[in-house]
Amino acid sequence: MNNILEKISVCVERGKVNADSRYPPDLRGQEGADELTRKALDRNIPPRKILTSGLISGMQTVGEKFRKNEIYLPDVLVAAKAMTAAMGHLKPYFISGDVQHKGRIIMGTVSGDLHDIGKKIVAMFLEGSGWEVIDYGVDVSSQDFIKAIKKHKPLAVGMSALLTTTMVHMEETVKSVKSKFPEVKVLVGGAPVTDAFAQKVGADMTSAHPQEAVDYLENQ
Repeated sequence: MNNILEKISVCVERGKVNADSRYPPDLRGQEGADELTRKALDRNIPPRKILTSGLISGMQTVGEKFRKNEIYLPDVLVAAKAMTAAMGHLKPYFISGDVQHKGRIIMGTVSGDLHDIGKKIVAMFLEGSGWEVIDYGVDVSSQDFIKAIKKHKPLAVGMSALLTTTMVHMEETVKSVKSKFPEVKVLVGGAPVTDAFAQKVGADMTSAHPQEAVDYLENQ
């Protein structure tokens, strides 16, 4: 059992999607996360075990390497592609309830801001670590965040802003969420967002590294 799970973990870490994928070159022609996950299920390995010891293990390694600048954004993107291919086989088990997410996170770029690359990267790490991410996209108003919280009842909300001109909307949104749902954790991020700003607006955490958002939520 452990051998195939270790292979899945390596495929996620290296971004090996399937046997047809040419990347990485040294694994060309070998089975990827797609085929190996299907095989693991055929061998009656529990889906939760595949998720934790295969996919999450691989993404945790990606997160640590990314934080240490040992790999870069393109490496993260191909790892996420491999993880997504494998997750396609596990999704029916989430739907049936056989596998449970760790929790639910709402993500969105604040009102007036149309940038979402950073948000998507954080979402990849969260999904790869077993969290359910509901992404509301860009230009999300305070009212939309409030409605989303009422509807989905998440553990946390992640907000992104890339422009200094839209940080004012982030401040309004954080304060609105915290006033109505003080139990919901609020994570803020984006190039202009600092620790001082996060503390000022009442957010629970901010970080320049996606893995740190995962680590924070793991300890809640």
